[in-house]
Amino acid sequence: MTQRQTENISLFLPTMPASASERKLAIVLIAISAIFFVACLPFAKMPLAKIDAFIPIYASALCINDAITSLLLFGQFVILRSKALLILALGYAFTALMTAAHALSFPGLFSPSGLLSGGSQTTVWFYMFWHGGFPLFVIAYALFKKRGSVLAAKGLIALSLGGVFMVVCALAYLGTAGHDYFPVLLLAGKYTPTFIGTVLGIWGVSFIALMLLWRGRSYSVLDLWLLVVVCAWIFDVGLSTIFNLKRFDLGFYAGRLYGLLAASFVLGMLLIENTKLYAKLVSMHEQQRHKTAELEILNRDLESFGYSVSHDLRSPLRVVGQFAQILQEEYADVLDEEGQRFVSLIRKSSNKMSCLVEDLLAFSKIGQQPLQTEVVNFDFLIGEIVQDLKLANEGRTIQFDIVPLPVALVDGKILRQVWWNLIENAVKYSRTRDVSIVAIGYKPSTPPVYFVKDNGVGFDMAYAHKLFGVFQRLHSSQEFEGTGVGLAIVERIVIKHGGKIWAESTIGAGTTFYFTLAPDLPAGMGTPVYSSAGN
Repeated sequence: MTQRQTENISLFLPTMPASASERKLAIVLIAISAIFFVACLPFAKMPLAKIDAFIPIYASALCINDAITSLLLFGQFVILRSKALLILALGYAFTALMTAAHALSFPGLFSPSGLLSGGSQTTVWFYMFWHGGFPLFVIAYALFKKRGSVLAAKGLIALSLGGVFMVVCALAYLGTAGHDYFPVLLLAGKYTPTFIGTVLGIWGVSFIALMLLWRGRSYSVLDLWLLVVVCAWIFDVGLSTIFNLKRFDLGFYAGRLYGLLAASFVLGMLLIENTKLYAKLVSMHEQQRHKTAELEILNRDLESFGYSVSHDLRSPLRVVGQFAQILQEEYADVLDEEGQRFVSLIRKSSNKMSCLVEDLLAFSKIGQQPLQTEVVNFDFLIGEIVQDLKLANEGRTIQFDIVPLPVALVDGKILRQVWWNLIENAVKYSRTRDVSIVAIGYKPSTPPVYFVKDNGVGFDMAYAHKLFGVFQRLHSSQEFEGTGVGLAIVERIVIKHGGKIWAESTIGAGTTFYFTLAPDLPAGMGTPVYSSAGN
């Protein structure tokens, strides 16, 4: 994983390392919650007035908070593709659905016995399913987080949510239709021994979830706030079911306040994080806009400078070359052998410099000229190039294996340079072979992958990153002529067409250049191969 990828991932709550200040804040919150819990214990059984509006307000707040938290966690799962994050998002979806089922079954809320009720124990068992289920999701989150599993997000969220919904429906069916098969937990408004045993089991599962989270040590910000949530969850279960006496006493109300607090922690942090990320995104977008504008100006200036310098160099170079030719042709009898060699070197160097200037001019023009696209027949274009190269290399045996290519919507004038440079290079770098073999074809895909392959000298792939740089050469000019600009021009043209180019090579076995263009017409399938050879 690169440093840039690590920085990007660290922007998210599930992967962002918790800072020292955040750890201190979490410890302070847990300590305050524990102090409040201990302070409430002596008064937990104190009866208080029944507030009819408390349960609907509490249930609505919990359901909305958990649903939003689940949605935000699903959003981060789509980016990070973490199985542990998916499980946690499903855990919050489960609590939101179970909260709704619990509220619908609560006696006296919507009807005397509850809208979703199979008897007096339905609401109590829904509470057990609800408070026993969420710690199980947290345990699964902690276990899968260690494995670091990654999944594809397509269609998985809907499938997983459907599974959670079916689980909640099954539990709701058990709590209503199967009401008579469950033990009695609440009798005459008071808790039975079976109730206490069940709640202690739920408490134990919550402590296991807490220990698994705590064991991680290297906490992300999400892990840290989950620790606070599980602590609040434990205090909620303790006050509202273990240390109180019955419904609507102080423990009942205080415990549910802890539950509301637990539902708000992660949601609050996710909302704060999203706000920070949005602010950072706006700032980065503005910086990128300024940088893009500056780069456009700089590129324009560099292209203009390169064009001007190259254009101004042509005239003095032409004069040098012409006078050197005059010296060589008309004053040959005056110059001695060494003088003629010097004049020959001057002509050769000026010609080489002229080629370099022409290549630089072509390179700078590519960035300035807009594309004039048309439907181009690559077969006809490549046929012309092959005939020209055969005439220029009459003393050699060159075999061209060419696959008919699909037409493409491109700028034909500048795309010809791509094919010319690649095929000419293949011919040039295979001239050490008795028979030069140049294969031209494509791989049917979207977009098509075109290639030019030779059986030439090849190059070391360790230097492949230098291949398309201006003035970069992997072979000396004494071995193979050239200016070192041709492949840079090829890459620029390909990129301008929305494609990319790369090469694969083996020293002594040849080289294959691949390139793609923005797909406008799909590649053909199963086209025949034909060969052509020239001497």
